[in-house]
This record gives sequence, C-alpha cells and structure tokens, in this order.
Amino acid sequence: MTEQSSPTSPSSDVTTENTGGNGVTSSSVEFYTRCAVVVVGVIGTAANALILYALVASKQHKKHVLIFNQNALDLFSSLFLIVSYALMLSNIDMVKWYGPWLCKMIYSESFVWWGTNGSIINLGIITVERYLKVVHNVWSKKNLRKWMIYLAMAFAWISSIVSNTVLAFETSDVIDGQCYPIALWKSDVARMAFGIWYFLSYYVIILILFIFCYGRILVAVRRQAKVMEGHSAAGSGTAQAQSKQIKTNVIKTMILVSSYYAIAWLPVNIYFLLANVGVPLSYSGYYATMPIAFLYTCTNPFIYAVKFDPVKKVLIRLMPCQKTSE
Repeated sequence: MTEQSSPTSPSSDVTTENTGGNGVTSSSVEFYTRCAVVVVGVIGTAANALILYALVASKQHKKHVLIFNQNALDLFSSLFLIVSYALMLSNIDMVKWYGPWLCKMIYSESFVWWGTNGSIINLGIITVERYLKVVHNVWSKKNLRKWMIYLAMAFAWISSIVSNTVLAFETSDVIDGQCYPIALWKSDVARMAFGIWYFLSYYVIILILFIFCYGRILVAVRRQAKVMEGHSAAGSGTAQAQSKQIKTNVIKTMILVSSYYAIAWLPVNIYFLLANVGVPLSYSGYYATMPIAFLYTCTNPFIYAVKFDPVKKVLIRLMPCQKTSE
C-alpha cells in the first residue's frame, strides 16, 4: 500500500554497481533482503494461522472478535507478503497485458498493505475498546454494542483497502517495460504531504493512543486494586496478591504492545518519511527494513491470544512433545 511511495526508481530495475568496493552489488543486496522478507512472511503466515486455529478450536473467536480480526488481518498480509515477493524475485515480462495489473497490485504491495494497515487500525480499535471497558466501565456496558464492534472491524478492512488501492492505481504504472510502483506522483508536494500524513497517522498517533489509553488503564486498575484491598475482610494478603497480578498484567501488555510496535515499525516508517520528503534512498534500504517490521506481525498474535487460558491449552495440545498425564 502506502509503503513504497518514496523511491523514484522502479522495483524491477536492478542496478549492478558496487556499493563500496567490496564486490557486493545493489542487485545482490535486494535479492537477499527480498528472500529474507519471504522467510518472514512464511513465519508470519504459520504463526497467525496457528493462533486463528487455536481461537476457533477454543471457541474464543466469538468472545474476542477484535483479536480474531487482528489475526485475520495479519494472516492476510503475511500470506500476500510471500506471494508479492516471490513474484518480485521472478523475471516477469511487464510488457504483457497483465504487466500493469501486476505492477499496481503486486509490485506496489497493495495486498500486503491492505492487511498491514488494517491491522494497525484494528490494533488502535482494540486499545480504545479496552480503555472504554476499564476506565469507563459503566458507560461501555450501557452504550457499547456488538454492532459497533463489527462496524469498527469492517472499517479497518474497508479503509485500508480503499486507500491503498487508490494510491497504487494513481502512482504506479509500467513505462518502457519497467514497473514504477508508488513512484509516479503528480507533484513533489503531494508526495511529501502523503509521507508526513502516513508517518503521523500510522506511527505517531498510534503510539500516542497506546500511551494515553494504557496509561489511563493502569491508573484505573491501581485505583480499583486499592479499593479491593480496603474491602478485604481477611486482611491484605489475598487482595494484595490479586491487585499485584492485575497491575503486572496491565504493565506487561502496555510495555509489550507499545515498545514492540515503536521499535519494530520505526525503521520502515523513518524510511518512508525521509524518502517521501525528498531524501534520495535506494530500494535496498526499504527491503532491509521490511523483515524488522513484519517480525511484529509474526509475534503480535501471541501477545494477545495466548493470554486466554483456553487458547493456551489448545496450543499446548498441539506440541508434539507434550505428554498428557492423568
């Protein structure tokens, strides 16, 4: 989707100049980094498919529909990450009738970013839902309805699909047999505006949302824990242990989600921002940042899903070395 918008050189155009006199060419760097992206895509597909199976087998997919949607989006993007980069590694003739379509939908990675940007939006929706249920518990019970959750899920898919498809068709095309993915901007101002908008919308604002919502959740949980301790008839032993466990879980979730997202997506977002504001960068840098970003997609399902005991039990039963005891 919105990701390769920066470089002005086509992704299919391979340069063979040495990068520093060490015999390593940019073409070989791109080849190996693309292969690394394919490997990450395979891992992400397997991980998300496993968690989706565990959610369905444990019947948790109906109770936690946003988590299920998160894994479905991550699975979609991981699967098309394999397809897109496998085709990029092939020598496809772009002069054929299917060349422009491949350029706009595959080489521009539209399918990949349908799922990826939808996943980021859905992650923000999960954060807001948890914030409402903990900090504004009474209001959420009265006003938060199932149809609202389903509408938010649909919004994550539709907004991502529409924005990425329009972007790909407006800025990608085949010229003289070469594919120029997300590179044919009408003006430098449009490219810069898009780069800044994307960086703020999908990185900065998401991090602010994490910090604000999880921070408020932590304050609310601490307040509730103190009330529980005060009403404990037998003293503070059981109540304190319970409150510590609650606070620990909240802190772990906050640190894992916020920090991991910030670290994993920082390189590729910095690349997009710099490239779109006019800093000359090669595609090798983009391909090098992709495996780092998609490692988040590979492991993100486990952050949420394995917190549910029924899901963990299904995953444990799938382990080949697992021994059942009476």
